[in-house]
Amino acid sequence: MASVNKVILVGNCGRDPEIRYLPSGQAVANVSVATSSRRKDKNTGETIEDTQWHRVTFYDRLAEIAGEYVRKGRPIYVEGRLKYGKYTDQAGVEKSTVDIVATELQLLGGREGMGGPNDGDEGSAPPPARRPAPAPRSAAPAPAARQAPAPRPASGFDDMDDDIPF
Repeated sequence: MASVNKVILVGNCGRDPEIRYLPSGQAVANVSVATSSRRKDKNTGETIEDTQWHRVTFYDRLAEIAGEYVRKGRPIYVEGRLKYGKYTDQAGVEKSTVDIVATELQLLGGREGMGGPNDGDEGSAPPPARRPAPAPRSAAPAPAARQAPAPRPASGFDDMDDDIPF
């Protein structure tokens, strides 16, 4: 029978990632992620916020991406698996740890601080994307005189299918 060990977190980074490299050259990044939940106290009716902190470890290329783009306070989406460990502290007391070994990362929120066109200008909306106007059509030339169409600027959507029914 198959088993599942999967964690999904959506929360805010508590600190900038700590990146280190193992002797093998493998990149490792550690970050803490805060998740919060709110509930009302039955007796007093006041809202109580409960914040949980999670230790997340990224490896290889994901660690390099986290080190480059993840910053303290930024919201992120992380998928991974739980990893339990034990260690003995300086007083000789055995302690348990729970880490999330990340397999997926998505940056959430805006692009502030990411070096985009609005870097430092967070209050304004980005300029709208514009498509070049089509050239006016004239009478079709003879097939021998027809030229290849001019290359269009790359938009990142050139491979998209235009026949989508919605």
